[in-house]
This record gives sequence, structure tokens and C-alpha cells, in this order.
Amino acid sequence: MKKLLILFVTCMVASLAMAQDGHGGAMFAPSIGMALGAGLCGLGQGKAISSACEGIARNPGAAGNIRTTMIIGLVLIESLALYTLAVAWIKG
Repeated sequence: MKKLLILFVTCMVASLAMAQDGHGGAMFAPSIGMALGAGLCGLGQGKAISSACEGIARNPGAAGNIRTTMIIGLVLIESLALYTLAVAWIKG
């Protein structure tokens, strides 16, 4: 009896899901893509800044070079988030 109830509920939910038009998911994929892109870029930026701070703490004399390299790396990481935003706008 329990298996029959599960089958019935599954069939009811599936029929409701298939009754929707195809445009509902058009905004879902770019939103997920932007969320993943922004979240992972944030993690990458945090790791880059953490590593730069550790490097400066180990060798304070190289702070200028490390800072310059870190800023260039952060620009490249942020450009990934901006490209993801552009693709989300184009697809949306």
C-alpha cells in the first residue's frame, strides 16, 4: 500500500511539473550560474588575500611585489565574476 501511495504522489507531482510552460526555467539557469560564479570568486579572492598576507608576514621586504601580484590576481578573479554576469544577462 505504501509503494502505491508513493507512486501516486510521484505521478501527481510529475504531471504538475510537466504542465508548466518552458519559459519558467529560463531565468533559473543564469541565476544558478551567477550564484556559483560569485560564490566561487569570493572564495578565490579570500584565498588569494590570505596567501598574500601570509607571504608578507614571512617576508616583509617583498611586500610591494606581493601586493602588486595580489592586485593583478584579484582583478583576474573579479573579471571571471563580471564575465559570468554578462553571460547571465545575455542568456536571461
